[in-house]
Amino acid sequence: MLKLLLAIAFLFATAGTHSQIKGNGLPNIRNFTKAEYQSGTQNWDIDQDSNGNMYFANNNGLLQFDGATWRTYTIPNSTNIRSVKFDSITGRIYVGAYNEFGYFESNDKGMLDYVSLIPKVPDEKYRSTDFIWRIHIVDQEVLFQSFTAGYVFKNGTISILPVEGRFQFSHQVDNKIYFQDITKGITEYKNGELVPLPGTTVLNGYEIWGMFAMDRDQLLIATLEAGLFVYDGQNVSPWNTEANEFLKKNSSLGGVRINKNAIALNSVLGGIIICDNKGEIIQHVDLKKGLKNNTVLHSFIDNTNNLWLGLDNGISYLNINSPFTYFSSSLNLSSVYASITHNGVLYVATNQGVFYHYLQGTFTDDTFRLVEGTTAQSWNIQVISGELICANNKGALIIKDGKVDRVLDHTGYFGFKAIPEHPNLFIGSNYGGFTIFERTKSGINFKNRVQGFYNSSKDFELESGYLWLLRDQTLYQLAFNDGFDTFTVKNKFQTLEENAIHTLQKINNTLYFVANNHFYTYSKNFDAFQEETALSGLFQDIPPINSVLQDTYGNLWYSYDNSESLGVLMKSESGGYSNVMEPFSILKGNFVFNYLSVNTLDPKNIFIGMINGLAHYNSEFSSENISKPKVFIRTFAFGDQSYVQGNPQLKESNLELPYAKNNVKFTFSSPDFENQDNIQYAYQLEPFDLQWSPWSKQSIKEYTNLKEGTYTMWLKEKNSYGLESEPATLTFTVSPPWYRHIIAYIGYFLLGCLAIFLVRLQIKAKIRKNRYYETIEQRRIYLEKESKIRLEQYKLEKKIQKLNRDRLKTKILAKDKELVNNSLQVVKKNKILNTIIQKLKEMDTESMNDQSKAQLTTLKKSIMKEINGNSWNDLEKHIKNVHFDFLKRLKEKYPDISSRELDLSTYLLMNMSTKEIAEVMNISNGGVELARYRLRKKLGLGRKENLNGFLMNI
Repeated sequence: MLKLLLAIAFLFATAGTHSQIKGNGLPNIRNFTKAEYQSGTQNWDIDQDSNGNMYFANNNGLLQFDGATWRTYTIPNSTNIRSVKFDSITGRIYVGAYNEFGYFESNDKGMLDYVSLIPKVPDEKYRSTDFIWRIHIVDQEVLFQSFTAGYVFKNGTISILPVEGRFQFSHQVDNKIYFQDITKGITEYKNGELVPLPGTTVLNGYEIWGMFAMDRDQLLIATLEAGLFVYDGQNVSPWNTEANEFLKKNSSLGGVRINKNAIALNSVLGGIIICDNKGEIIQHVDLKKGLKNNTVLHSFIDNTNNLWLGLDNGISYLNINSPFTYFSSSLNLSSVYASITHNGVLYVATNQGVFYHYLQGTFTDDTFRLVEGTTAQSWNIQVISGELICANNKGALIIKDGKVDRVLDHTGYFGFKAIPEHPNLFIGSNYGGFTIFERTKSGINFKNRVQGFYNSSKDFELESGYLWLLRDQTLYQLAFNDGFDTFTVKNKFQTLEENAIHTLQKINNTLYFVANNHFYTYSKNFDAFQEETALSGLFQDIPPINSVLQDTYGNLWYSYDNSESLGVLMKSESGGYSNVMEPFSILKGNFVFNYLSVNTLDPKNIFIGMINGLAHYNSEFSSENISKPKVFIRTFAFGDQSYVQGNPQLKESNLELPYAKNNVKFTFSSPDFENQDNIQYAYQLEPFDLQWSPWSKQSIKEYTNLKEGTYTMWLKEKNSYGLESEPATLTFTVSPPWYRHIIAYIGYFLLGCLAIFLVRLQIKAKIRKNRYYETIEQRRIYLEKESKIRLEQYKLEKKIQKLNRDRLKTKILAKDKELVNNSLQVVKKNKILNTIIQKLKEMDTESMNDQSKAQLTTLKKSIMKEINGNSWNDLEKHIKNVHFDFLKRLKEKYPDISSRELDLSTYLLMNMSTKEIAEVMNISNGGVELARYRLRKKLGLGRKENLNGFLMNI
């Protein structure tokens, strides 16, 4: 116990002395490779502008990083930039390269343009500058230092700072500028002149790469190969410290003062160290511990007090201003399932075995060592009765002096629990059930296996005379017999009040069953579960938890989001709780599923198990060191135009978009480098969006088909600590389309007036026209009436003509009937007369006298004359005259028709019967039918066609 208290005291002292520079574990390291930032390998200098953007003097140009995007800006005549410096007054970024120096400033679109200062160098021979190695700004003067001269830029002109021999490097300490002259030693720049510092020529043979302010107006001087020296104003003496010994072995490339109590020192061979003002090394980070490269060309402390390293190959970011440090694979740790402190030693159970580390260990002894004999999956590490016992795949192992001392049982184990009211007994959960162990004078010994139940898991507790086991989402209530050698299953539970059971845990020595953030206890008297509403109320606004545990300080740690995230209800001195979630977002996704491992030594030393090692958390880390984040609408693009915000010297611009380019795109950035993966943005485009968007990691937003009007884009950011930035804004106007422009509306008004004028003219013309048309219409109506009268008269005349024709037709029909009758009468008469003549011929004339013969002869002649008279011919002629037109049409249509067939057609037209036709034509009825057949054939009529009707239609 005494060792543990001494170890905790050491950790406290370390934290206080180093002013929040933690010596336990390693800071979070983020490496940026050449492939990622797409520029040169070497990075010689680093600076940061007032907006938080980082700048790197890179072999290929000026490298800028805004937290989201890398950009490389080149300069003419040279690409190998060796120095960079931001001027907070003018907003310029000064750079120095080979035979070139000048500055970048923002143009009207926010992009950086380069302005060379070489043309301002008054003497031609000084324009070949070689490399510009350092840039300093003091008292509105900008000093550019090369090996051959210094250049002072002030009020738009450049003056030369000559050197008799050669400059090595220059350094700025607070507001003082020091040059190393290889013949005069260290000189101080005062009022445009270089004043040698007494006693510094002893360093003429060394390259000075860094100078730092120390107490009592002393200077700490870092040389390339000779180590560290202290200058007191008169003499230079070695700084015989741990840090000095390190740099003698690894060569120094300068460094940076982190704060008044700590300095970061770069090296050629060993990465970087952080030491205090006594030269004691607090932290050491090199290639083995996570850096991309061991050669650190430059180091820089940004505005959030975190450390940037310009490497010989890449860039590294060290999150030293953080409550977290880490023990990971670089320190021999893998997935951590449990940890515990015992006799001043931190033990960690991992998937590869149990590892240990002395809490008082220095950086030279920073790796974890494997406990001999534990190389296997280790589920738990616990202290029981003063002995360290490990639940290992190999069995229940007693650990002592860095190795396995005894094996209590060779069956694999998940963990161990004390049996209430039986101080000499405890139970272990193994792969095949449970085992009872007994404390004796000789130590812990195996006692017996418990029969009757052979399933187990890591989630078990003992209370109220029962062993409670949670396995496969089923809660088993197991009862011991008196000898603790047999189980009986008393009950099984799938849910509690219809809530699935997630975990069980003792809090303040009371066993709680947790189901959907509801905490239940078991009452043995009532044999029932009861909800503890006070504890459930603490978790009502927390996402559903997967596990919960109470540390030695009463804090309630919990995992949620399927064991991906961590939170804690920190207990205050008054007994209340405050929920802390945001700081742990940096650890999200790094926890072992269903294994919540938190080991609290004290509020400043909390160890958290993860899949890639162990995190060290200081819950009293001052939030004053965590600055409020900044956010920028980094780019605004429409059509082929793009505007950049977030660069220094941002110029106000009136952004007016043509309607044809009303699709816009915004990109967001935040120079909050600590936990870029957990930065969240919220935005609102007024008046398009009615409210702020939900928090999201999305850093791009597009809007399409915006209507004309003035818009303001609002953007804010929330970092991993839950701090929100001040909103960033960008205002722009979308012009209306030409047909909705103000000029168009003026045109519409003028066109409207013209239209009204033209309409009035048209109306007047129409009135005149209407009057004219009214006259015409009246005339037309008169003429129509007259025409109607004439038409009526015409129709009446036609009607009269029709009546006359009908009357005529009737007369003709009557005449035809009469002709038929006459014809028949003539035929009959001739027939009778022929009969009479025949009778007369038959008379015997021999007996007659001559007078009688003469009279008979006269009578015959008279009858013959009557028969052969013209009556029939006249009648036939009359019939043809009556039907002349019909016969003409028929003859024209059928030229081959005979006169006999014409007569038949006429008789048929006169509607004469077959008998009548036979009598007139002096043929038989059969002859008439034969004649009809021949006529039909000549007329081309079918059998079904009516011959009479056909003739009537000709």
